[in-house]
Amino acid sequence: MGESVPARVQLCGRLVVELDGERVEDKLPGRQGRVLFAYLATNRLRPIARDDLVEALWPGEVPAGAEASLSALLSKLRRALGADRLEGRATLQLQLPAGTVIDLEAASEALHRAESGLAQADWAGAWATARVPLHVAPRRFLPGEDAPWIEDVRRQLEKMYVRSLEITAEASLALGGTEIDTAERSARSLVRVAPYRETGYRYLMRTLDLRGNRAEALRVYEELRRLLRTELGAAPAGATQDLHRTLLGV
Repeated sequence: MGESVPARVQLCGRLVVELDGERVEDKLPGRQGRVLFAYLATNRLRPIARDDLVEALWPGEVPAGAEASLSALLSKLRRALGADRLEGRATLQLQLPAGTVIDLEAASEALHRAESGLAQADWAGAWATARVPLHVAPRRFLPGEDAPWIEDVRRQLEKMYVRSLEITAEASLALGGTEIDTAERSARSLVRVAPYRETGYRYLMRTLDLRGNRAEALRVYEELRRLLRTELGAAPAGATQDLHRTLLGV
């Protein structure tokens, strides 16, 4: 799984848990054990009350004996991970060593670095760091599971993905050259996954214009204008209209 680190956790897509070089996800106590571990890993920077764990495992109506079931799951989780990995009784906190890599955290941290690079006009740095959330965010968080907290994480990932596409498109346009292809792919992805977010259309218009396809860029504007008028009864934002006028040479 790449360079050696004390622990690696992949929560998006197939669950992967590697501790001290050993894969242990198959040792987790069944489906609920995997959900419990994911909740603890997602919230590992704070102690978590047992009531919160019960709600995470049994959203909606809590079954009789939930507390006893939770205690059994926690005991099995301690055996799978090592007793020192799960601290506390009334409140619990997952303890992972410094240098642990968790995909959700890595994506969020990389997005912050990409934002900083964009603000400082470090186009290459912004482009490179935005690749991390672009790789992580499209993978479904805990596939096959459903709970309000899981949906919250998925929504965060969707926002992260959209923003990383925007940063990639902006940085690629600034870098130019062969990265114009990347800018166009990112812009088209934005239009597809966030059709009411005008940035994707603006990036696509700019990219097509750079390629000498101004008529295609104008057609993209018309598609957006019709979509907003038909679905929302609205007009494109000022920034989009300004770009349209520039393309028209007005």
